[in-house]
Order: sequence, then structure tokens, then C-alpha cells
Amino acid sequence: MNHSYRTAGALLLPLMALFAAPAQAQVQEGFRIGFVNPDRVLREAQPAKAAQAKLEAEFLKRERDLGAQGEALKAASEKFEREAPTLSESQRATRQRALVDQDREFQRKRREFQEDLNARKNEELQQVYDRANRVVKQVAEAEKYDAILQEAIYINPKHDITEKVIKALNAAAAAAPAGAK
Repeated sequence: MNHSYRTAGALLLPLMALFAAPAQAQVQEGFRIGFVNPDRVLREAQPAKAAQAKLEAEFLKRERDLGAQGEALKAASEKFEREAPTLSESQRATRQRALVDQDREFQRKRREFQEDLNARKNEELQQVYDRANRVVKQVAEAEKYDAILQEAIYINPKHDITEKVIKALNAAAAAAPAGAK
């Protein structure tokens, strides 16, 4: 019985090699793969930089106002700490409640600011991702890639098309009229 398994194995091995060889050759010869580093695209592409600048300009005033409010709250708290020993119990309690209320309002505004900033950042990033994905698809079709990866543990640098994508995004951004998306 042991002899029959060896005979069957000896017959199957060449058959498997016959079927695997053409498939492997086809993959090696005709399958083109590329890689795009999305983090690098978001750092280096003009549309991503423009989106970041737009967000900074949009939220700069609120950020400054929050900073000023935080400094005022800190100064009021320090003043209270210095004057607390000389205040009556009722004055101390009243000012302490006022500071707690100011701090609560400050924290609320800071949370709202962060939520608004995150929402807008997600909107802007999604637009950049959409544009980048269109460019990746155009590059893939033009250069006849079969697959483009965005995440990999290792990729040979010869397959990295990130620079091509960044250049194409920058060219498209330069060609687009001001204010266009």
C-alpha cells in the first residue's frame, strides 16, 4: 500500500508542475503591480497642501480666540489663588463658581472647535483622496497596471508610483482654475 502512494505521488508531481508552470509564467510576464503611499501623497501633493492651508485660514480666528480665552481663564485662576486667603468665604465661593463656569464654557468651546475642525478636515481629506484615486486610476490605465496597492508590508521601490501620482495631482491642480475643486 505504501508503494502505491509513492507511485501516485510520482505521477501527480509532474502533472502539477505542468499546470503550475504556465500560470506562474503568465503572472510573472503579464501582471503589473504598482504601489502608492497615501501618506506621502497627503504630505507632498499640492491639493493636500492647499486643503491644509484652507483649513488653517478657516479656523485661525477661532483658534486664536480660544487661546485668548484660555489665557484669560488662567490669569483669572492665578489671581483668585493669590487673593483667596484675603477673601471672605462667600466672596471666595462666588468667584470659585464663576471660575468653574468659565472653565466649563471654555472646555465646551474647545470641544466644539475640535469637532468642527475634525469634520472639515475629513471633508477636505476626502476630496483629496477622491482626486488622488482618480489620478491613480488614470496612471494605472495609461501604464497598463493590473493592480495598485496602497498598503503593503514590503514593496520593491521599482513598483512605487507615488511620485507619478503626486506629479499628476500637482499638474491637475495647476491646470484647474482658481477656486475649482
